[in-house]
Order: sequence, then C-alpha cells, then structure tokens
Amino acid sequence: MTVAITREVSSRFSECELTHIDRTPIDVNVARAQHHEYVNSLAALGCQIVELPAETDLPDSVFVEDTAFILPEVAVITRPGADSRKPETESIIHALSPYRPLVHISAPATVDGGDVLVLGKNIYVGLSTRSTASALEQLQNLLDNYGYTIIGAEMQDCLHLKTAVTRVDDKTLLINKNWVAPSYFKGYELIEVDPAEPFAANCLPVGDGIIYPTTFPKTKQRLEEKGFKVSTVNVDELAKAEGAVTCCSLII
Repeated sequence: MTVAITREVSSRFSECELTHIDRTPIDVNVARAQHHEYVNSLAALGCQIVELPAETDLPDSVFVEDTAFILPEVAVITRPGADSRKPETESIIHALSPYRPLVHISAPATVDGGDVLVLGKNIYVGLSTRSTASALEQLQNLLDNYGYTIIGAEMQDCLHLKTAVTRVDDKTLLINKNWVAPSYFKGYELIEVDPAEPFAANCLPVGDGIIYPTTFPKTKQRLEEKGFKVSTVNVDELAKAEGAVTCCSLII
C-alpha cells in the first residue's frame, strides 16, 4: 500500500517564503481548491491519504516534502533552511513515526527535502540556499550503514534540486540542463524540459502514473511520447509560493 502524507493549506499561505520568484498576490481559497484536486489525484492513483490539519502560524507548511525524506529503511527528518519553516517538522515526526524509524539532521546543518533526490542507493543533495554542505556529512554518517552514498549537486537559478531534476522511473529523469549539470546522472535516460518551460522538470511518479502540472503542455507531450501516463493537476496558485507537485506530499 502507498501512503501519501499531505497537509492542508495555511490561512497565512500568502506570507510564504520566496527566493527565486517575485511575490504576486495569492488567493488562499484557490490554493486550497487546487490542493484538494492534487490530493484527489493521489487517491485516484491508489494512495491512502493521511491529511494533516493546516498549521495556521506556518505559511509554507503545505509543502511537507521539505520536512523529511523517506527511504525503505528509515525516514530522515530534515532541518529546513528557512527559520520560519523549522517548526514544521514537529507534526511530521508524529505522522511518520508509525511507518519508519526516524533519524534527524541536527544544527547547525540545514537541508530541505526538496533538495534531496533519491536514485537507488545514491542520494543527491542540491547545494542550494536552503541546504548546506555540512548536511551532506551528517546524512552520510546517518545512512552509511544502509549502504547509501550522498552526492552534493551544484545547481543554479532555482530554489531546490527537484526544481531542476526529478525521477520519472528507475531509469529515467526529467531535467532542466540549464539548472543542473546532466553529468551528475550518467546512466539515466534524460528527458529535457521544453526550452519554453524552464520550471517543468518537477514531476511526481505514483503507482503507474505521473502527477504533473497543467502549466507545461509541451514537456507533458515529451513524457507521453516516451509512454508515460500523465495525470495533470492545476497548481498555479501553489506555484506562486515556489511550490510544485513533489512539494505537497510525502510518499511512503
């Protein structure tokens, strides 16, 4: 069984942290409606949904991906790079405890789950404004006994590594080569985003389908031409907070 942990949109969502895009007005009700559509898409692909209540005082807390990442053996509780987001992990610890043993990133290191791309036994960590080099050392120490190798990935012009590259399946990645070097991912088939859609590299494979934003039809066509089943969702309002489809769930 696949479990998807999600969290409802905060009433203060419009006060979100922003790094690489300009602030534009956010309609919280529209964001909530889009998030509801997203959760329904997860359910339609076979997920059992565990939806946490909104955290009123934590504007970015709908983006649960940044608080943890989940491996077959353990779940890693991160330490988000933005100070306003550090309290988000408390409720995630309680939510994940029934499913995995937990290990924790400790101060002063920081890492956002959006910077963590797990590809088999290799774990790539984007060296972003939110994730520090000291987190890589901690992760290697925490996960070495399980056979994982931690690899730092330089990136540019985007918030998280998974803004620039995401897993499509065990052999295929979706990538914006202008934001992360393809040389990190030798041996994988790389599907490049359409040049007109630079933010299109974030997709969420679930079961036999892929959840993907409606905003990027040209890149969607590239995925479909490779035989992938794509389920589109409108996340435009969530994207105003630098959110994407991987950001809003923790998949177990």
